[in-house]
Amino acid sequence: MLQIQNALVSLDLIEKFFICDLDKCLGECCIEGDAGAPITKEEYEKLKQIVELVWNDLLPESQRVIKESGVAYIDEEGDLVTQIIGNKNCVFTYMDKNGKCLCAIEKAYREGRTDFYKPISCHLYPLRLTEYPTFTAVNFHSWKICKAAQVLGKAKGVRVYQFLKEPLIRRFGKKWYDELSETCEVYLKEYGE
Repeated sequence: MLQIQNALVSLDLIEKFFICDLDKCLGECCIEGDAGAPITKEEYEKLKQIVELVWNDLLPESQRVIKESGVAYIDEEGDLVTQIIGNKNCVFTYMDKNGKCLCAIEKAYREGRTDFYKPISCHLYPLRLTEYPTFTAVNFHSWKICKAAQVLGKAKGVRVYQFLKEPLIRRFGKKWYDELSETCEVYLKEYGE
């Protein structure tokens, strides 16, 4: 683990390679799992505000679930998470013509319909944050559906912390990311690439 300001960061961010390969995984991380995506209370409020902006992009089943149960719920662990359909898909997903599961919120953002990119837990994935009273733990979530992303990242020489630069800056700030990046470079020189 590395300590970067008030965060403890797993060495996986330095040692592992990663580039999302949507052509291979088809967005499976938005479908598989046992709960929706973790969100903050502020993100919950934002999702309620923008649901109308993404409504026409959502699957009919997502629209039904949102009408009946809202955009989020408290999961078994007591975390606030996005609502899901059929114990699988996040309600904010849609399928493109090639069968990829994509994010309707991100689509709206890219089209200029909202200033909200998507929940930070989604933007940071495959990283998972655990908040403690005095620090944040930053860990890499490794599972089979992201194997293609690790293969592509290794082929292109892109490490986890490099691939996730934008969301890490969004969550922790540029100064924090610059410190992380410098620490990673020193670590790689000292312990090999």
